[in-house]
Amino acid sequence: MSAEKEELVALRIAGAKKTFHEVEEYLVENQLWNTAVNRLYYACFYAVLALLHKVDMDTKTHSGALHVFGLHFIKTGIIDKKHHKFYTTLFEMRQDADYEAGVDYEREDVLPLLPQARELIERIISILYMPISS
Repeated sequence: MSAEKEELVALRIAGAKKTFHEVEEYLVENQLWNTAVNRLYYACFYAVLALLHKVDMDTKTHSGALHVFGLHFIKTGIIDKKHHKFYTTLFEMRQDADYEAGVDYEREDVLPLLPQARELIERIISILYMPISS
């Protein structure tokens, strides 16, 4: 991996970790549930972008990242299907939280997302430095 590519991948992963930590330490504590959904999605999105960048599959849209992630990492078995299902659900929840009037997530909606987001991010980190054929 080139130094520039490695740096961007590292920055994306740092962003994923920082954003996830903000959800755990601030948003949950302050019961900001819709914002927590948004930031959990972005934490995972940053990790997915790091993975896509590593294999030169950068996308310009959120739905593009979701699609390419599914096509090249889920269908190939590199990442388990449960992670794609979770990421898709989180994508949809974030859309609803951000754009649909009257959507108000609660504690019981958000807390179960935390371990799943952590697991997805950790899985992506675990494969980032393994050889991936493109």
